[in-house]
Amino acid sequence: MADRATFDEILMGIDRARQIERALREDGRYPPEAYHFLQRGLEYTTRMVYGTDVPEGPRHVTGQQLCEGLRRLAIETWGPLARIVLRHWNIRSTRDFGEMVFLLVNMQLLGRQESDRIEDFDDVYDFDEAFGEYEIPTDTFGESA
Repeated sequence: MADRATFDEILMGIDRARQIERALREDGRYPPEAYHFLQRGLEYTTRMVYGTDVPEGPRHVTGQQLCEGLRRLAIETWGPLARIVLRHWNIRSTRDFGEMVFLLVNMQLLGRQESDRIEDFDDVYDFDEAFGEYEIPTDTFGESA
């Protein structure tokens, strides 16, 4: 019987994942890949704020902390291409991170504290300043050593 319950739990998890993906696609503002990045960013930010030796359980990070964690993770992951990747996912400001978070909160996939507001994500940093401009240097092409 334990094997059957485990199989049923797996099927329920797959069904729930499909429901989530369908809801994200219906919302349509950000692709599923952006939400995968957000999940990685939540884990990254939690480690950044609490360290790695904190016991399991609910841990809260603020909107500002999450935005900073997402900025650091994006730069670590994509370097100077971070802003381009985020823009490709329709993420153009820190408010977009908040829109994603609160969609997941409304879907009861993330928790929140009473004091959490979407405005916590407004103007945490300017994307141009945080990620800079990326230009391919053209002065080195075609030069011989």
